[in-house]
Amino acid sequence: MKALKITIIALLAGFSMVSCDFLDKEPTKLTPENYFNTPAEANSFLTGIYAILSQPTFYGGDYMYLVAGDDLSHYGGSGRGPASTGLICNNATTSDNAVTAFWYALYSGINRANMFLENIDKVNGFDAGVKEQYIAEARFLRAFYYFNLVECWGDVPFKTVSTQSVTNLNIPRTDKQEIYDFIISEMADAAETGLKSASDLAYKPGRISQSTAWGILARVYLFRAGEHYREGRNATQAEKKDYFERASFYAQKVMTAGHKLAANYWDPFIDMCSDKYNTTANESIWEAEFAGNNTSDTQAEGRIGNIIGLAGPDLSSKSDVTGAKDPGYGYAFIYSTPKLYNLYVNNGDTKRFNWSIAPFEYKEAGGKNTGVTHREFEQGKLAEVMSQYGQQRGTYQYADDTEKTTATKNFSRMCGKYRREYEADKKDKNYTSINFPILRYADVLLMIAEAENEANNGPTTLAYQCMKEVRERAGLNELPDMTQEEFRQTVKDERAMELCFEYTRRFDLIRWGEYVKNMRALVTEAQSGNNWTQGPTNVYTYFNISSTYNYFPIPDAEMSVNKDITQNNPGW
Repeated sequence: MKALKITIIALLAGFSMVSCDFLDKEPTKLTPENYFNTPAEANSFLTGIYAILSQPTFYGGDYMYLVAGDDLSHYGGSGRGPASTGLICNNATTSDNAVTAFWYALYSGINRANMFLENIDKVNGFDAGVKEQYIAEARFLRAFYYFNLVECWGDVPFKTVSTQSVTNLNIPRTDKQEIYDFIISEMADAAETGLKSASDLAYKPGRISQSTAWGILARVYLFRAGEHYREGRNATQAEKKDYFERASFYAQKVMTAGHKLAANYWDPFIDMCSDKYNTTANESIWEAEFAGNNTSDTQAEGRIGNIIGLAGPDLSSKSDVTGAKDPGYGYAFIYSTPKLYNLYVNNGDTKRFNWSIAPFEYKEAGGKNTGVTHREFEQGKLAEVMSQYGQQRGTYQYADDTEKTTATKNFSRMCGKYRREYEADKKDKNYTSINFPILRYADVLLMIAEAENEANNGPTTLAYQCMKEVRERAGLNELPDMTQEEFRQTVKDERAMELCFEYTRRFDLIRWGEYVKNMRALVTEAQSGNNWTQGPTNVYTYFNISSTYNYFPIPDAEMSVNKDITQNNPGW
């Protein structure tokens, strides 16, 4: 575990005691007077701003239920009814617990950043450059939390000063375009005035670097460019060209910062699952960090690999069952759609296919919860996997693996991207130390390819170059000459195959104006059950969404106390 991760463990315990209502309306413990006396205390407070990322209401758990429903993945499991929280099953309400908690978590992070920026000048004794770095990190995180609010809710209350009183707290919604201007200005300035380079941080992605800021800025510009779709209006000149140019500009800055794709697609994920950073190449740029196995008083574990990951037996209470016998318990709530399965098959993409979509199931020859003895592979997958990642560092080996004798007719299978077998023993039942990838270099390359194509009315040499890098690692051929529309669709498919289960897809579909259309296109297929065993049960209803789902609902809890919010988002 690295220093920042260790500090977050301590901070999560302390800060969880002071999180409050909207914009921290009732601060009860943490005050500037007792937290801004020394550089060490300032660092501790800053880490508390980071800690929002790892909370159960964000990447630590609920985020999966909020944004994982898209045309590549769905909530599922044999005999499993719809989830009771989040937007993933098309059954959310304005009082949804996960939606409400996410809203409050983001504003808690914003208020912490505001408090930090208002009080940092009181601290003396900083080493050269440290104060500027801290300020830049706080500004970036505040802007990132606002970006999440805008992505999910559109127009939201906006303030850049901390809450000083529990009275007069009604705050109207601000037009999201004004907030976009703020987000972009803050992130860009942070990158230039204090953030360390990724090299200075030894390419450890737990801390925000210039590369982080530039890559997320590209993401912000691309999402802003598509706002006209969910607003139902014609695109402006900025949305047709200018924002794509800026997205390419910032993403290209990342290309100069020493990042590189790992040799194998699975390398960065094995690192994340085994609590390591960029051991083979500097691909991972920013991660939400988790640590521990639920055995200490201060906890900073997450649910990656447990909620989303391979199904495995619960052997957490059996201290003598370790190693390959205990690959970690997983609910396997998240499954691929046949659409994702077919994208891989039709493109001949076996490498990313065999890692992202589970090609096997764990088996226990001695009976339930006795210990895994072997894996049962889909037909034709055993030798394929063993020639790819089957004997990679830390991968469990089983002498008695078997393979099905008939080809699968079910194209909806468990997410295989986050694998608990790489976690250290002894594994907890539900809580993991697996980090979550917020930004990878592969995403940056694909953003450049997309932005170049849109800004120049067709793919440029750089666009082809970026696509080649990503596709070459996957074992796919170099692209032929394409029209703008052909290249556009190829980028969309490439993002699907490269970034599935990393929670970018829902927002990609929204900014492309395709979210409702693509989801509804799967309803009939799911109902038919053709290559989709779970489809005819509850699953088909998860895709029958309306345009309401282009936005999250503003929580009832917020509207009941903030009287300046008089209208919810469309349809809610």
